[in-house]
Amino acid sequence: MIVREVEVTNRAGLHTRPASMIVRTASRFDADFFIQKDGYEINGKSIIGVMTLAAEQGARLTLVFDGKDEEEAARAVVQLFEDGFGEVK
Repeated sequence: MIVREVEVTNRAGLHTRPASMIVRTASRFDADFFIQKDGYEINGKSIIGVMTLAAEQGARLTLVFDGKDEEEAARAVVQLFEDGFGEVK
């Protein structure tokens, strides 16, 4: 299992576009993927789940990956956060 802490840096937070990028990227991997925020955990491969987080700019999230390709999945998803989903920070 791999656990990573990330911060939402893009100005608009996790709205529809970044949420879909997360789900699309995570779904390429077999590893289970969960996102935790404020004691709440959702399936990171579910667009509805990611949207319900309502994660605004500055929100701290815990990403949990578990499975045979967890390292690759973690790298790909964390990179999205580090790049601010290609949006203005």
